[in-house]
Amino acid sequence: MPDDTAEDSPRRSRTSGIDRTLQILDILTERHQPMTAYDLARATGAPPSTVYKLLDELIERNMLSRSADGRAWLGPRLMRYGLAYRARMSAFNEAERAMFSLNERVREMVQICVRDEGMMQVVAMAEGSGTFRVTSDVGTRVPLNWTASGRLLIGHLPDAARVAIFRDCARPSNTGLADTDPEKLAEVSRRDFLDGLSVQIDTSEDQVACIAAPVRGQDGACELTLSVVMPKHRVDAKFDTVAQEVRDAARSVERALGVHQR
Repeated sequence: MPDDTAEDSPRRSRTSGIDRTLQILDILTERHQPMTAYDLARATGAPPSTVYKLLDELIERNMLSRSADGRAWLGPRLMRYGLAYRARMSAFNEAERAMFSLNERVREMVQICVRDEGMMQVVAMAEGSGTFRVTSDVGTRVPLNWTASGRLLIGHLPDAARVAIFRDCARPSNTGLADTDPEKLAEVSRRDFLDGLSVQIDTSEDQVACIAAPVRGQDGACELTLSVVMPKHRVDAKFDTVAQEVRDAARSVERALGVHQR
């Protein structure tokens, strides 16, 4: 019989190298700071020699950069890829216009959020007026169960799929107030998606409210959300206005995409 070991080995090695590279990029993205090769080796569980070699290759290709103290960070080539990808996302382009318009009307922070596997990620943001600030910024990723947007982003999925996702990804939040029950989360996720609005207060950050609406694609799936983030103490006075405005903004994006209105 022919020996396939030698033939298969390069493929396994190449795949392993790709996986290690993605691990490094994911870890740097999640931690939002440059890291040493040693720390990356510990975080990935890879041999230090493998990580050192990968870093050198990625830095040489501008996928990563090296700071003055020798730490690795994301490189300019990744920005080019990200901008090219975002430019082709018609839903994002329309949502970005709606985000700035909504920001002017409600005078509160507005974010565009998408799903990244079991996480919700902020991909664009318009600051509100005044001094109110939150820890989440563009690039921030948190578990789906922490935010109103996170629940909406899987609200279109079948019941079993939503339960399975929350079972895998639901985590206690820093405030201790985020629900982690998969069955309950799945039920609320579907209800909020059908209602076109989701609200969470204090679950991700203390004294912070999130009022979000889903933006659906042609297939009915939630492609992204528009979310108004505001201080908890302003919710009572502004809730009705903000809820209507964020719903209207999401529908304006859907109209621009030619989606049948709900």
